[in-house]
Amino acid sequence: MTMMMRAVATSAALLALAASLPALLAQAVISGPVGPSPYDVVRGWHKPFAQSGFAFGGNSGVFAESPNRIFVAQRGEARLPDPVPPEFAGYAGSIGINVLSATDRRVWRNCLYTLDGDGHVKERWTQWDRLCEGSAGPGPHRLRISPYDPERRVWLINETFHQIYVISNDGSKLLKTLGEKNVPGSDATHFARPQDVAFLPDGRILVADGLDNHRVMILDREGSYISEFGGLGKGPGQFNGVHALAVGPRGLIFALDRSGGRINVFRTTPDRAKVELVDAWAGFQLPLDIIVNDESLWITDLGPLRFVKLDFKGNHLYTWMVPRELPDGYLEVHTFTVDSNGNLYGGDNQYGRTQKFVPKRGADPALLIGPPWVAR
Repeated sequence: MTMMMRAVATSAALLALAASLPALLAQAVISGPVGPSPYDVVRGWHKPFAQSGFAFGGNSGVFAESPNRIFVAQRGEARLPDPVPPEFAGYAGSIGINVLSATDRRVWRNCLYTLDGDGHVKERWTQWDRLCEGSAGPGPHRLRISPYDPERRVWLINETFHQIYVISNDGSKLLKTLGEKNVPGSDATHFARPQDVAFLPDGRILVADGLDNHRVMILDREGSYISEFGGLGKGPGQFNGVHALAVGPRGLIFALDRSGGRINVFRTTPDRAKVELVDAWAGFQLPLDIIVNDESLWITDLGPLRFVKLDFKGNHLYTWMVPRELPDGYLEVHTFTVDSNGNLYGGDNQYGRTQKFVPKRGADPALLIGPPWVAR
């Protein structure tokens, strides 16, 4: 497929998704308590650093390794109009540019970088821009680090090239590449638009593979195939697009079925190649990302745009709505992460930026999102 054909296909997919939103909205359910956000937005936190005439692209992957080192994987940069409108506030969405759909403005530059706690750029891993260059699609989708990896290697998922990269924590080395560039497949060594990875305490790796294969792959600690589960369908344990994964206590695995509008819950078994289905929770529109805590989990959903807290039986414990209006709004909380100090960061894949949230003074601790669960 040529680059032009891929661009047309991507545009058609976005139009099809937009056309389906009214029907998906009708499926969304809001139950349980609904209230205000327990966080304050740090306005203007994400400081621009692109050269003149450019702004952030879609912030598709954000991971807080520490309160002073926040990784960002972005879908290149967005070329700004010339002259730049006076209302430009440092990100493309402030002048009405949607960086997800404005593919003609995309430039594959500064795809990986880190920020300090004040939102200033610390490291620019421009040496790895080549992992995204030439892509006619969205490119990088998620960025994760295993809490069980003493080397703290960085996992970058590139959905367009059907690949997953493992990079040293200092950014100096590309340690491993899984999948074959531009070759989608459904066998043990290929992916088809992978979306996410998650890490089991015993070293196994789960891959959300993803938008075409509708499966979750189980790999060993070296990245070799063990087995898979899921498959395309509407039945319990099946998917219409696995968008995000997270692991919790007692062997629980949570998989967000994006277009299926639900969360499938599995549990590990003594057989390392098998999991068992626990439950399937419907009532979402486009669930996007997830963090699991000790006895509950949080997700972001696109319609209505919200954070939702659930217990491990699927009961809705709390919901707070995310405004779309600027200067503090979102079009899509595509990814979110929490640092060890309890600060929340949310990447917007459409306005094109990341925002930092700090707990409000006196906020109920039960309404705050904790750092992801880790086996002790």
